[in-house]
Amino acid sequence: MKTEGRMTAAPFVKWVGGKRQLLAELASYYPQKFNRYFEPFIGGGANLLNLLPEKAIINDFNEELINAWQVVKDQPEKLISLVNDHADNDSKEYYLNIRLADRDGRLSKMSAVERAARFIYLNKAGFNGLWRVNSKGQNNVPYGAHKKVSIPVDAIRNDHHYLVTHDIEILQGDYRDAVTSAEQDDFVYFDPPYIPVNQTAAFTSYTKDGFGLIQQEELRDLALQLADRGVKVMLSNSDVPLIEQLYANRQFHIHHVQARRSVNSKGNRRGKVGEVIITTYGE
Repeated sequence: MKTEGRMTAAPFVKWVGGKRQLLAELASYYPQKFNRYFEPFIGGGANLLNLLPEKAIINDFNEELINAWQVVKDQPEKLISLVNDHADNDSKEYYLNIRLADRDGRLSKMSAVERAARFIYLNKAGFNGLWRVNSKGQNNVPYGAHKKVSIPVDAIRNDHHYLVTHDIEILQGDYRDAVTSAEQDDFVYFDPPYIPVNQTAAFTSYTKDGFGLIQQEELRDLALQLADRGVKVMLSNSDVPLIEQLYANRQFHIHHVQARRSVNSKGNRRGKVGEVIITTYGE
């Protein structure tokens, strides 16, 4: 169930495919009632922080992202202090040196809060708020054009308050493992890497492992398995012809929506794009 009250929370990182611009549409398709909430591709967590469920299990495959979520929960003030230190030293040379930590061995020697501060700084100071890694899992985002690094102080504190005052379990690993305990009347929201809008586009590398057609089919099959045991499932994806084929089963209801996207290396590919919200309940 959604938490009532005046609590506000917002993502502490900018994330490719983040749902801030789609929250009103997503909210219109939430199930009226549910028990636990699951989000196996948490990313920046915009939907979680809009819904504010009492009980939730969140997960992502990205180790640095999940470490940051855990630190926001456990050590918010130390995290804010360290991110501020990075911001005070911000320059292209400094950014590239901090980025190098996943290549020269420094990252493995950092504490959890130091790693989280690095992650948030690179996200805020990198080009267009991207987090992208190469095949070795190393960040390769160039330095971004900005006058000042924006530190998400309020977001970190508000998210910390939500995480410690509610029953929120934070996992890191395969999305399938994150929903093994989902049962009847639980609510699962899948927000996977999207299907490319054209044949030349590649799936975005949030992690060093890809998410291709086979993985999209596996996700579809898992959604059906969950629905068969009474779990309420909602998915997001791009509005492409392949979606109609993948989700042709009558169990699925496909809703077409428009979302504004601002994270793209090419300016002419930003703006409103077609997306789908797929549910296994309602019409």
